[in-house]
Amino acid sequence: MGRIVAISNQKGGVGKTTTAVNLAASIAVAEQRVLLIDLDPQGNASSGVGVVEREGPKSVYPLFFAEATIDDVKQSTELPYLDVVAGSRDVAGVEIELVDDPDRATRLRDAVEAVRDQYDWIFLDCPPSLGILTINALSAADVVLVPMQAEYYALEGLSDLVGTIERVRSTLNPKLALHGVLLTMFDGRNNLSNQVADEVRKHFHVFDTVIPRNVRLAEAPSYGRPVILYDAGSRGSHGYLNLAREILEHQTAPAA
Repeated sequence: MGRIVAISNQKGGVGKTTTAVNLAASIAVAEQRVLLIDLDPQGNASSGVGVVEREGPKSVYPLFFAEATIDDVKQSTELPYLDVVAGSRDVAGVEIELVDDPDRATRLRDAVEAVRDQYDWIFLDCPPSLGILTINALSAADVVLVPMQAEYYALEGLSDLVGTIERVRSTLNPKLALHGVLLTMFDGRNNLSNQVADEVRKHFHVFDTVIPRNVRLAEAPSYGRPVILYDAGSRGSHGYLNLAREILEHQTAPAA
């Protein structure tokens, strides 16, 4: 049975979509069956793996209205073990269209559960907000992975997200847990970065892997490829491969 991971942070520019794309690709390279669902109307996770679907039926949008299944809308990628459900401009209107629907917070969950057994991992790339799209992802997920840039304001955003996770757990999804915080765009020479990292580690599980600032990682999306296909030898690629290894090892480790 696949593990469903929401990748979320309501603060933009922290490497959320970069993490969704490159973690999904790195785990797929390990021959794990991976599905990446792009919930951001900008569709950057989709284009980051070479799939562009900004509107129309073959996107995430019809899943919210039971007009299609994931099997209907998923698309293959350059990596044999990685499928994607593309983002769509249309999905920006879901919050308004479902405003009076009592099930508006759980529309995605049934669609994802229907394919859970087909994949080892399902990653949900959330938009940079705590609106209905993110709530749907949190309602469907087993765990939440939080990419976070090591800066002061990120600590405030993390507190807000944890509060949302706790509310979703108490009302919609009792099994939901915080998987961990991933430090991104990290510069170990910066004293503030190290101070923020130390503070986060006092309160949350922080992955051992740290994603550095890396030019090749930033360039890869413009070529529609995960960094492992764009420049496998780059520091950014090594960072996400190490994160994938850390997550897979944790997943298979025997219980204490």
